[in-house]
Amino acid sequence: MTNRRPGELASSTPLLKKNQLASAVTAAVLTSALALPAAAQVLEIEEVTVTASKREESVQDVPLAITALSGDFTQKVNLNDVKDLVSFTPGVTGNSQDSFIDAISVRGIRTQDFGVGGDPSAAFFKNDLYEGRNGSAVTSLYDMDRAEILRGPQGFLFGRNSIGGAFSVHTRKAELKDGVSGYFETDVGQYGRFATEGAANIGVSDNFAVRLAGYTSEEDGFVNNTYPGSADLIAHSKQALRFSTTYEKDALTVHTMAEYESREQSGSVYRAVEEGDIWDAFVDSIGDPMMGGNPRKGDVDVDRYSGDADDSDVLTLGVHVDYEFDKFTLTSNTGYKDHDYFYTEDYDGTPLNVNDFGMDQTGDYFQQEVRVTSTTDGPLSWYAGASYYKEEIDAKFLFRGDEDYMCAYYGNYYYPGNGFTGCSDLYAYYGYAWSPSADGKLTETGHIRGSYSGWASYVNMDYALTDTLTLGLGMRYTRDEKDFAISVPTPDSELGPYWAYGFSTDGFIRGSESWDKLTSRAMLTYQPNNEDTYYVSYTEGFKSGGFGSFNLASNAAGDPAIGNTELTQADGFGPNVFDPEEIDSFEAGYKSTLFGGRALFDITGFMYNYTDLQVVTYDGGASIVKNVGEVDSFGIESSITAELTDNFNLMFSFGWLDSEANKLQDICGLEDADGCEGSSLFWAPEFAGSLVLDAHFPYGDGVLTASLETFWESERGGGWEGLETTKIDAYQDVALRVGYESNSNWRVDAYIENLTNEFTWDGQNNNGGILPSHFFGPKRPRTFGMRFGMDFD
Repeated sequence: MTNRRPGELASSTPLLKKNQLASAVTAAVLTSALALPAAAQVLEIEEVTVTASKREESVQDVPLAITALSGDFTQKVNLNDVKDLVSFTPGVTGNSQDSFIDAISVRGIRTQDFGVGGDPSAAFFKNDLYEGRNGSAVTSLYDMDRAEILRGPQGFLFGRNSIGGAFSVHTRKAELKDGVSGYFETDVGQYGRFATEGAANIGVSDNFAVRLAGYTSEEDGFVNNTYPGSADLIAHSKQALRFSTTYEKDALTVHTMAEYESREQSGSVYRAVEEGDIWDAFVDSIGDPMMGGNPRKGDVDVDRYSGDADDSDVLTLGVHVDYEFDKFTLTSNTGYKDHDYFYTEDYDGTPLNVNDFGMDQTGDYFQQEVRVTSTTDGPLSWYAGASYYKEEIDAKFLFRGDEDYMCAYYGNYYYPGNGFTGCSDLYAYYGYAWSPSADGKLTETGHIRGSYSGWASYVNMDYALTDTLTLGLGMRYTRDEKDFAISVPTPDSELGPYWAYGFSTDGFIRGSESWDKLTSRAMLTYQPNNEDTYYVSYTEGFKSGGFGSFNLASNAAGDPAIGNTELTQADGFGPNVFDPEEIDSFEAGYKSTLFGGRALFDITGFMYNYTDLQVVTYDGGASIVKNVGEVDSFGIESSITAELTDNFNLMFSFGWLDSEANKLQDICGLEDADGCEGSSLFWAPEFAGSLVLDAHFPYGDGVLTASLETFWESERGGGWEGLETTKIDAYQDVALRVGYESNSNWRVDAYIENLTNEFTWDGQNNNGGILPSHFFGPKRPRTFGMRFGMDFD
C-alpha cells in the first residue's frame, strides 16, 4: 500500500494527406521509439511509419508527448512489469515493487487514495483494453510488441479517460506467415533468479494464425529483515500464459487474446524513520523498539504478524475487430477482465505489531468501444467513438495492531506523565477493569461492495488550413455512475472501533452518485517540411468523483460518524463522497529528424492548473477522502535517439518539473495550517532522466554488443510539510550489459544491474499519531546475471 511505473522520412505527402491522430496512436511506434531489428537487439534509428488507416505517416508528424519502447528493448533491459516503463520515460516517476499503482506520477499527477471507490490518475491499457485498479493493473512484460507512455490528460485516444496520462502496452499479435516461428529466453541471476519466456507463432492458413506465449519468474528476497526467524523479503513467483489469434480476409481483420497471470510476491516493505518529532513521540509513549539493521542499506526489522503477501490471479479476454469500408474503418474493441487479489503488509515498519494492513479483493470488468475512423484523402480527417464499461468490485480491508500499544500511545499522549504501559493501567485510570481480546489484538475490518458503470462518446476532427498548417478540435462527453456500499463490523475488542475507522455499522450503508463532464481539446500543428513538426495544444482533463473506503459522511446535522457504533442507514449517515478532479493543460512541442535521418529529437513544454485533488487524510482518527488544493505546474521534457557512429547509438531523455500547491489547510500536518502553502508535489522529483549508450561490433559470425544504461532522479519526499527526516536523496542507477548475438539466431549476454550498488527507497509517508513516518521499497542491490535466448523459424 504505497499510498498513499535509419533513414530519412518516407512521406513527402502534403499535410492535408497525413493520417489522423487516431491512426497514429493506434499504430503508435512513436517519437523516442527504440526500433530494434528482429535479428539483433541493438538500439538504432529506423524509418518508423504508421499504417493503421492504410496510409503511411511518419511518427515525427504526430503532435503528442509520447515515449514508445519496442518489445525488444523492454526485453533487453530486463523490464519486469508495466511500472518499470517509468525508468525510461521523461516526466514519469514513482515505480514501486508491489501491485499498487498509486505512486505512479505523470507530470506530478498521481492517485492519492488507496481505497476502491475512486479511479486511478494514471490509466493502464493492454491492447487498448483498460487494465483497472490496484491488484489487476500490474502485469508482466513478455512477448511484447511495444509500450507507449502518453503524458498529459488523455480523453480522445482510449475508451476510458485519464487525468494524468496513460501506459499503453501492446503484445505481439499472431502473424500470418507459413510454418512455426518463435523464440525462447532464459535468465539466471543472483538472489535465486530464474526466469523463462517464449512464444510460438503458428500459421494455420493464409487467413488465420495463432500465437502462444508464456512467462515464468522465480526469485528469492533481497531485503534483509533482522526480525528473528524472518526470510529475506521482496521475493516473487510469477507465471503467465497468453493465447492470441489473427484472422484476415478481404476488409475484415480480427485479433483475439486470452491471458492468465498468477503473481505471488512480497507486500510493500517499510522501515520506520527513527528520528524527528513523530518518532520521539512514539518512543516516549511506547518505548524504543531498538530496531536492527542499517537503514542506509535497506535493512528492515518488521514482525509481519499478519503475513506478507501481494498475490493476484488475473484473467483477461479481448476481441479487436477492424472492417475497412470505402471511406472509413469501423473498429470494435471488446474486453473482459476478472481478478482475485490478496494483500498484507506490516505498515508501521517496526518489530512491534502496531499496525498491519490487509485487503482481500475480487472484481470483474467489462468494456466495449466502437470507433469510426475516416480513410479518405482531403483536408478533413476525423474519428468518432463511443465506449461503455461495467465494473463489479468486492473488497475486504483489515487493520490489526496490539491493544496494549494502542492504549499506551494514546493514554500517554492525552494524559502525559502517567507512564501507561497498556490497556490494564489505562482502564484502571478510568476506574474500569480490562479484558483483552483472545489474541490481544485490535482487529478492525471493513467490507466494500461497488457496482460502477459509465459511458463516453468522443469526436476529433483535423482540418488542413494549408499544406503546412492543421487545426485539430476534439470533444468528449463522459458519464460515470457508482453504487457503493460499506460495512464496518464492531471489532471483537473492548476498545471497539478505536483506531482505523472510529465507527461501526450494523450491515451495509449504501450510496449512489453520478458525475458527468464535457471536455475539449484544441491543437494547432505546423509542418513546414518533412523533418520538422511544431504544435501547440490545450486539453481539459477530468477524473470522476467517488466514495471513500474508510469513513462515512456526516449526517444532516453535521455530526460525524466517528464515536458511534452499530450505525444503520436510518441513522442518517451515508458513504464518504468526494468530487471530481479537473485539469487545464497547455502544451507546446517540437519534433525533428536530424542529420539526414541519423537522429530523432523532440522537446515539449507544458503548464497546467490542477484543482480539487482527491486526497486521503485523517479526520478525527479515521481516513477520509477530501477534495483539497490547487496545483500550478510547468515543465520541460525532451528526448533524443541518435546514431552516433556506425558502432554507437544513444538514447537520452530528460524531464524537469516545477510545481506549486496551495489551499492545503485541510491536509497540512503542521501546527500552522498555512505552513504547507506553496509546497511542491513532493513525490515528484524536480529533475529525472535516463541515458542508454549502445555499442555493437561485428565479430565472427555475429555481433558483439554492449550497453550502458543509467537513470536518475533528484531529491524528493518530505510530504506536504517538507520534513527533512523523510526526504529521499537524489540517486543514480547504472546497468551494464555485454553479449554476443549470432547470425544463427542465438544470443547470450551477461549483466550487472545497479552497477554502483546505489541505494534508495521507492517512497515515503509522513504519517503521525501511533504510526511513525516511514520509507518503503528498498532498492535492489547490485545484481549479476546471465541470459541465453534463441529465435527459431
